[in-house]
Amino acid sequence: MEAKLYNQSGEAVGTIDISDYIFGIMPNVPVMHQAMVRQQANARLGTHNTRGRGEVVGSTRKLFRQKGTGRARQGSVRAPHRKGGGAAHGPHPRSYRKDMPRKMRRLAVRSALSAKFAADEIRFLEGWSMERPRTRDILASLTGLGVSRKALIVLEQQDANVQRSANNLPNVKTLLAGYLNVVDLLSYDTVIISRAAVGVIEGYLGQPSTANVVGSDATGEDA
Repeated sequence: MEAKLYNQSGEAVGTIDISDYIFGIMPNVPVMHQAMVRQQANARLGTHNTRGRGEVVGSTRKLFRQKGTGRARQGSVRAPHRKGGGAAHGPHPRSYRKDMPRKMRRLAVRSALSAKFAADEIRFLEGWSMERPRTRDILASLTGLGVSRKALIVLEQQDANVQRSANNLPNVKTLLAGYLNVVDLLSYDTVIISRAAVGVIEGYLGQPSTANVVGSDATGEDA
């Protein structure tokens, strides 16, 4: 399968071969949902805690006698229904961690990529070339690519100039290809993937890299 390849200025410079196994499948929505719920659950700290009636400070003396006062019987000032009393059935520290088989996790990522590609929300970039961090250069590239809303920039490796430049834009996030996940893919309107990052993605998802440029000056060799 082929897709357009753009340069940093947003101009089409050729096409790129991408894997049908990753970018051309029928999205599995239930698996995508399960993967998103799992990722969000695993991100929870689970450190919430409340004190029960046996943990709050207060006397254990019976407030008044059981009968003869005309009032409702009371046993302790630490009862949950009294001000300053303990919480009834309150939360305590726990783990929200969920497990999911590796094949299902990878299917969820492939489904998200295929859904984004089918909706024309992925831009394949020839590569980033920045001599120094400069936010206006990143902004100019996004404008040339037709990106007007939230964007996710996928890199093949750490690039301090690109990452520092994009950090100043509130709706732009940089992510390494090896950490691609369903939540980030579905949270951003446009995904920008460099040609080298395509090879990383196809490699760890179990498919050999076919990310070769096809153009008037292409040699068919990996850069």
